[in-house]
Amino acid sequence: MKKSKSKKVNRAWLNDHMNDPYVKMAQKEGYRARAAFKLKEIDETLGLVKPGHLVVDLGSTPGAWSQYLRRKMAPEGAASGQLNGTIVALDILPMEPVEGVTFLQGDFREPEVLARLVDAVGGRKADIVVSDMAPNLSGIESADSARIAHLVELAIEFAVNHMKPEGTLVTKVFHGSGYSQLVKLFKETFRTVKPMKPKASRDRSSETFLVGIGLKPGVKAPGATNP
Repeated sequence: MKKSKSKKVNRAWLNDHMNDPYVKMAQKEGYRARAAFKLKEIDETLGLVKPGHLVVDLGSTPGAWSQYLRRKMAPEGAASGQLNGTIVALDILPMEPVEGVTFLQGDFREPEVLARLVDAVGGRKADIVVSDMAPNLSGIESADSARIAHLVELAIEFAVNHMKPEGTLVTKVFHGSGYSQLVKLFKETFRTVKPMKPKASRDRSSETFLVGIGLKPGVKAPGATNP
């Protein structure tokens, strides 16, 4: 009985996926995933990504956000050729190359991987940090919310230490246990905070995005203590 129910669920998901307008648009426009349209809507609403920017893409695999960034920072929006700016991407999983994007494979939670990322940006401060990082979810809400919060805190910490004061951080979060604490942390860190649910995020998904614009003066990274 359970098996047939699970088959029905899989079939329903597959049917939804195949008929999803964003999946069709991604295929048509050459994006690796529909997620490209989430970042596109956030960027177009807030006017974030500009030619010449240094952008760090955390949790980048399969590479749809890097593809979008690369096109946005290229003359004529081209997927290849000249690129006006720098994109450094990182993920724990391998990623097929995106032309002009520097990719590092490793676990962002490990200090050695973070050091490699800092080396890759070459001592420059990022204009924008985008994070689509999400942990493997166990279904146990308290454990999952702690894992999600940890990744968001690490992204904030990276932004505080390696982003320009007027820069922007975009992170994926989930509604539920721990969400209000993450909003509070964003408000303590950034001058402007905007929660966004792009149209490409599925209605039934608890996924949403927090955008922090402009670091507050003298802000400390999460967990940092005053000297």
